[in-house]
Amino acid sequence: MSLSMFNATTIPALEQVLNFSEKRHAVLASNIANLDTPGYRSRDISPEIFETRLKEALAADPSSMSPGHSGSFAPEIDFSNVRDATREILFHDGSDVGLEHQVTEMAKNQGRFNMALTIMRNQFSLLQAAISERV
Repeated sequence: MSLSMFNATTIPALEQVLNFSEKRHAVLASNIANLDTPGYRSRDISPEIFETRLKEALAADPSSMSPGHSGSFAPEIDFSNVRDATREILFHDGSDVGLEHQVTEMAKNQGRFNMALTIMRNQFSLLQAAISERV
């Protein structure tokens, strides 16, 4: 099966969401682990920057995300700017963020991850049904 077939689906974009969520979860978990460390500065990876870069990457090739695009399979989308968003760690003003805030952010991040994973599973189920000629 050609990997270019997956580029005609939302799977590459969902992969980026999963990668971002995984990296952000690690940063947030580190914040919780270091809440009582003197002088520790809370860190975060900006979901807004990630979402903006993901939108830009998808807008650069809108035909790849439309279900009825012409041609065989869509070319690979350049997600390099999206991946770079995970490297932009924001350092807050030195005040530690409370445990409640960190846990809330982790719950939101987990929700984003679960949503992307569910959609990706559905995409694979659709592809499997199409391959096996079931509807």
